[in-house]
Amino acid sequence: MSKVMPQEIEVWYLIPALRRELVKIFIKDYNLSQKKSAEILGITGAAISQYLNSKRGGRILFSKKETEQIKKFADKIIKNPETLMKNLYDLCVLFRKSKVICDLHRNQDKNIPRNCDVCFK
Repeated sequence: MSKVMPQEIEVWYLIPALRRELVKIFIKDYNLSQKKSAEILGITGAAISQYLNSKRGGRILFSKKETEQIKKFADKIIKNPETLMKNLYDLCVLFRKSKVICDLHRNQDKNIPRNCDVCFK
C-alpha cells in the first residue's frame, strides 16, 4: 500500500474545496458571472458548474469562521486577480496549519498516527 502525502490531500481535496468556496463567494457576494469567475480562477466554465453543484470540492466543508477567512482572500483576489496564485497558496498554508486536512489524510492512509504532526514542524 502506498503512502499518501499531505500534499496529495491538499491537491485532491483542499484546493478544489477552496476553489468551490471562492466561486460561491465571487458569484454571491460580488455578483460575478460564472464566466468571469472562471476567468479569474483560470478554470473552465464546466469546472465552475461542477463546483456550484458540489461535484467537485465537496469533501471538505468549511466552518463559518473558515469561510470568513476565505472571504478575506476572495476580496484580495477580486481587487487584484494577478494575486490569485499567491492567495490560493496562502490559503493552503493557513488550512494546513489549522489541521483541516488531517482527518481526510487519516481516512486515506490508515497508518497515519493520531499524534501525527508532520505538517506542523
